[in-house]
Amino acid sequence: MDNLVACALLPHPPIMIPEVGKEELAKITATVSAVKAAAERIKEHNPQTIVLITPHGPVFQDAVSISIHPRLKGNLAAFGVPEVNLGFETDGLLIKQIIRKAERLGVNLLELTDEVAKNYRLSLSLDHGALVPLYYLHQAGFKGQLVHLSIGMLPYEEMYTFGKAVQAAIGIIDKKVAVIASGDLSHRLVPDAPAGYSPRGQEFDQKLLAAMEHLDIKSLLGMERTLIEEAGECGLRPAVFLLGVLGGLSAKAEVLSYEGPFGVGYGVVIAELNNAKAKQKKARQKISEPAQLARQSLEYYLEHHELMAVPEKLSPLLSGRAGVFVSLKKGGRLRGCIGTFLSTEATIAEEVIHNAVKAATKDPRFTPVVTEELTGIDISVDILSEPEGISSIEELDPARYGVIVKKGMRTGLLLPMLEGVNTVEEQLSIAKEKAGIRSEEQAEVYRFTVTRYQ
Repeated sequence: MDNLVACALLPHPPIMIPEVGKEELAKITATVSAVKAAAERIKEHNPQTIVLITPHGPVFQDAVSISIHPRLKGNLAAFGVPEVNLGFETDGLLIKQIIRKAERLGVNLLELTDEVAKNYRLSLSLDHGALVPLYYLHQAGFKGQLVHLSIGMLPYEEMYTFGKAVQAAIGIIDKKVAVIASGDLSHRLVPDAPAGYSPRGQEFDQKLLAAMEHLDIKSLLGMERTLIEEAGECGLRPAVFLLGVLGGLSAKAEVLSYEGPFGVGYGVVIAELNNAKAKQKKARQKISEPAQLARQSLEYYLEHHELMAVPEKLSPLLSGRAGVFVSLKKGGRLRGCIGTFLSTEATIAEEVIHNAVKAATKDPRFTPVVTEELTGIDISVDILSEPEGISSIEELDPARYGVIVKKGMRTGLLLPMLEGVNTVEEQLSIAKEKAGIRSEEQAEVYRFTVTRYQ
């Protein structure tokens, strides 16, 4: 999966915040250093959205919950520092996909609205389980969108299934996403621990971290129930959820630190996706003519700061006219994508030359590509057929046709064969969302096919 860039299990003691912990911070330097390192590594992937699950938001016995307000904020006034406050816009499109996928997999997911909050007397502010990890991600430079989830007291197997639902939702969205599981480990490591003492607290922590390091969901789901009860933890369900998000994907996990000086276990684990197999497969493939032209266009532009000339002799493939999308990927993750669904230049060759440069320099989601990156960037070129109007959604098939929805000046396009888009209804819903067209609004719908060259 290209969209999911990293996952992490991060602790959330407010004492980790310098304004709260002050001199006590010196007692957990390993944890603070590891969380900073994890935040920096996540930020290097340039995620546009963070999905975070916390055990200290509104917790229901029979459902996980998701905050749907357009902007979420919170502070640490409860810990004496109201000046430590954060706010993030929510990722409405990803939230909608998570809700759909959870429903499809039979996971009870409650949408936290004002009415729900009023009925249950809940606060919709960000809890400290979310604020502490987000504090360090913000310090590392993250300024993107947020999806805020709270665990439910569901069976562990269902929390794993919910992680799979989130994985499927991320696969649909055309943006880079990181997932954070906020959770502390055993609260009973020493005799004067806040939750009391159990000699098995350390055993629980060791088993959980070993399972996370090896991405071993069977170990977590098979953990002895009496051991879980003895541990007095708040991180097991977030950890199980995180392994659901990673389930079936090629990833490498690393335990960055573990300590428990205050009687509570703090573990820091980061997992990054491994796209080595995809790179090897790509290396074995012969580079197509359109992809070669796109790379030449980029190399020329980055050296001369102007567009290259169109080659004098063009093959039949490049001499026609069509809409063209150029996509750039680095390490299996999107690095830029710009295109046109109708021809705007005299030839396909010119479309490729122009859109390759735009994908590298004009995609607002990313910083411009620099020369040093080129050797690590994979390029694909999609050549579109002429869009044709449809009279019935029965003429659509997300595995074969892309769609364009249009309402006045608002236009949304979705390519075919996208992972996780299995129905026409899902395809149209996402395309409308991208166009800013409400689901109940009528819109013109067009279909097209795509030929991909790599």
